[in-house]
Amino acid sequence: MVDVIYTDLLCIGAGLAGERVAVEAADAGFKTICLSIVPARRSHSSAAQGGMQAALGNCVKGEGDNPEIHFEDTVKGSDWGCDQEVAKLFAETAPIAIRQLAYWGVPWNRVVAGKSFYYKGGKKFEKEEKKEKEGLITARDFGGTAKWRACYCSDGTGHAMLYTMDSVAVSKGVEVHDRSEAISLIHDGENCLGAVVRCLRTGKLRVYLAKATLIATGGFGRIYRASTNAVINEGGGLIIALDTGLVPLGNMEAVQFHPTGIVPGDILVTEGCRGDGGTLLDVNEERFMHIYEPEKAELASRDVVSRRMIEHIRKGLGVKSPYGEHLWLDIRHLGEAHITTKLREVYDICMNFLGINPIHELIPVRPTQHYSMGGIRTNKFGEAYGLKGLFSAGEASCWDMHGFNRLGGNSLAETVVAGMIVGKRIVEFLQNAEVNFKSNLVELEVKKQEERIKRLISGSGKENVYKVRGAMQDILMDYVGIFRNEKDLQTAVDKLQEVLERAKNVKLRSNGIGANAELTLATKIEGMVKLALCVAYGALERKESRGSHAREDYPYRNDRDWWVRTLAYFEEGKTLPTLKYEPATKEVILPPGDRGYGGAKIIPYDYPKDKPLPEEE
Repeated sequence: MVDVIYTDLLCIGAGLAGERVAVEAADAGFKTICLSIVPARRSHSSAAQGGMQAALGNCVKGEGDNPEIHFEDTVKGSDWGCDQEVAKLFAETAPIAIRQLAYWGVPWNRVVAGKSFYYKGGKKFEKEEKKEKEGLITARDFGGTAKWRACYCSDGTGHAMLYTMDSVAVSKGVEVHDRSEAISLIHDGENCLGAVVRCLRTGKLRVYLAKATLIATGGFGRIYRASTNAVINEGGGLIIALDTGLVPLGNMEAVQFHPTGIVPGDILVTEGCRGDGGTLLDVNEERFMHIYEPEKAELASRDVVSRRMIEHIRKGLGVKSPYGEHLWLDIRHLGEAHITTKLREVYDICMNFLGINPIHELIPVRPTQHYSMGGIRTNKFGEAYGLKGLFSAGEASCWDMHGFNRLGGNSLAETVVAGMIVGKRIVEFLQNAEVNFKSNLVELEVKKQEERIKRLISGSGKENVYKVRGAMQDILMDYVGIFRNEKDLQTAVDKLQEVLERAKNVKLRSNGIGANAELTLATKIEGMVKLALCVAYGALERKESRGSHAREDYPYRNDRDWWVRTLAYFEEGKTLPTLKYEPATKEVILPPGDRGYGGAKIIPYDYPKDKPLPEEE
C-alpha cells in the first residue's frame, strides 16, 4: 500500500490563490497542505507583472474611483459574460485585500511628493500634486478601465505578492509539498475525499485524504504552442476534475490572447507598458490603435486590442520576420529612469531574450495566448459543481467574474480576493464536516492509477507523447485562434478527435523510472486533448461573438440566444464533451449594453423571437 497522508484541507496548487486559501484555513486552526509541481515561489503567479486592480482612488487619475465603477468596468470587460453577483463581491473586497497585503509586507509603489508626471497617448503631462496624498498606494492605467486603479510593485507585482504570501503561509504553519502532482481525485460519486499524487522526484504514488480539497492549479495555456504561460500550465487540476465525469468546466471557449507577447519567444511584456504611455506601431512605425479605437486607443480591453492588431496586420501593415509578422511596442519616450525602475522586468526580458535595449529600440510584439477565463465551474463561494467538499479558486476556476474577457490586473486581484472568500467558506465547511474515508475506494483508485502508469510504460501503445502534444498544439494554433469560423472550428474538432485516439495509444520511449518528464506528460496528455476539445467544440457551438470569442461568421453579440455560460462535461468513452448551458448571471445588476469600445454589433436580449436575426437578413 502507498503512503497515506491525512489533512483537513488539501490545496492542489501553491500559487497566490492556493496559498491565500491555505492561510485562511490555517488561521482557523485547520491542518493545511499545499501541493505544488514546483517550489511555491516558482508558481506562475510570480510572473504577473503590471498590477492588481483595486478601487482605492489615491492617485489623480483615480480620483472618485469606487467599487461600483470597478464592478461596471469588470462587467463591460467581460462583455456581459460574467456572473454579476460575483463581480460585485469581487470589486467590493479588492480594496480590503490589497490593504491586507500591504500590512503583510507587499511593497506597493506609493505616491511621492514633488513634481511627477504621467504619460497618456504618448504625451507627457504633469500630475496635479495637490490632489495626491504622499505615502498612499498609487496606481497606473490599465485597459478597459474608467479610472487608474492597477496598484503595482514596479513591474514585478506578482513576484512581490507571492513571496510575501508564501512567507505568511509558512508563518501560519501551512505545509508545502513541492515536486508533487495530483493525477486523480478520490471520490464516492458525491463527496471528494482527496487525491492520488505522484512524486515528481521518485515517481512513487502517495494518497492524500482530506475533508476539503481545493484545486488552484492555474491556467491551461500550454495546450497552445505559443503562450505566455509557464511550461507547468498544462491544466492538470482541470483534467482531474473533468475526469470525474461529474464536475463541469465553464466557458472553456473563452481564451484570452494578450496583445504584447515578444517575438520570438512569446514571453509577456506587461500591459503596464501601454498603461504608462507606451504605443503600438506598425511597419511604417506609425501609431494605429487610435484609428480603430478613438476613445481608448492602446488601452481598450485585451480582446479588442488583439483583434485590432490582427486586423492591421491583415491589411499588410505588419512587420515581416522569420518568426511571422508582428508589430512594434514603443516605450522609448518613457525614458531610461522610468524603464529601469517601473518597467525593469520588461527591460531585462528585452535585453536577455531579444538582445535589444527598449530605452532606444522598438520591441517586436504580437498577440499571444495568455489567460483562461474558463475553468472548474463553481458557485460564488468557490464550491465546485458536482462534488461536495471540492473547491476551486484562481485561474483554474470559472468563479465567474471574467466572463468572456478578463481585464488586466483583475486576475492578480482575483487570486487573493477569491482566496479570502473561498477560504472563509472552506473554514465553515470544515467546522461542520464529517467525512467517511472508505479504504476500498482509496485502494481502487490507487490500483487504477498504478495500472494506467504500467500501461504507459510497458503496454502495447505506439504513439510518441511529444508528437501527440505537438499535433494538438498545432491544431489549436491553426484553427482556434483570435478569429474563428465554422469551417476552421469543425476542422479543429475533427482533428482533435483523431488526436484523442492517438493520446489513448501512447507508450513511453524511456523506462518511466524516477524523475521522468516523459511519464509526467503522458499521465496528462489524454486530459490535455480533452481540454482542447472543450475549447474547440464549445467555440463551434457558440454561434455569436462575445469578448475573446470572435466568430467571423457570427459577428453579433447575441444576448437573446447566447447570454449563457457553457458547461462542458466529459463522459467516459466519449470523444466529444457534453455541453449544457446556464444563465450567464442570475442577478442582473447592469443590463447588457455597449461596452464603449470594440465597435460591437449587438442583438439585444429582448429582441423578438419571431424576427430574423440581422445576420440572417
